Amino acid sequence: MSSTPDAQQPEPKSVRGTIVTTVPRASFDPAGGAAQPEELLDVYLRVNGAEQHIRVPGRRLLSDALRHDLGLTGTHVGCEHGVCGACTVLLDGQPARACLMFAATAQGHQITTVEGLSTPDGELGPVQQAFVECHGLQCGFCTPGFLTTITAYLDENPDPTPEEAREAIGGNLCRCTGYQNIVKAVCRAAELRRGEQAPPDGTQTPAAPTERQEQR
Repeated sequence: MSSTPDAQQPEPKSVRGTIVTTVPRASFDPAGGAAQPEELLDVYLRVNGAEQHIRVPGRRLLSDALRHDLGLTGTHVGCEHGVCGACTVLLDGQPARACLMFAATAQGHQITTVEGLSTPDGELGPVQQAFVECHGLQCGFCTPGFLTTITAYLDENPDPTPEEAREAIGGNLCRCTGYQNIVKAVCRAAELRRGEQAPPDGTQTPAAPTERQEQR
């Protein structure tokens, strides 16, 4: 990774969408015996537009429920402390750390994972396509969290500058890319969402600045 300032991750001022919970300890027999079986809860989740029912312990994390109970393995678990951002999903359209919340607390909310970012016909969504065009990933482990975070960000700011894009990804960590191509992908995704397609030969040319960017 380059050591130049442009290639370094910006200092995050805040972690977007973090939901902090306290994971309780396992229940033990007061007499010092083995751990008692945990009661299973009926949990109903709406994930990527589909209703899902699972029976899980009350302290099952949303990240584990998505991966192990629903088979949605695109939600990756990295640090398990809400720091790296790899497990980020959208909760009612806002980024949330799935490793920091219980599955049961997500009932009644709309959950979108990286699998839900594709178009209805199964094609890549604009943020996913932008990552492909701009080579915004290497190992790809952190990518799902970036994709969901950026999707929510572009809903709020559909015309970001590179500086704003860099700020937007400040709560997600990547150990491979140096972030520059991810910043490019944010801006390219904004173009794709506005209907600006890449040239037919696949090469990328700098887009003309928008009116908002010209005023800055």
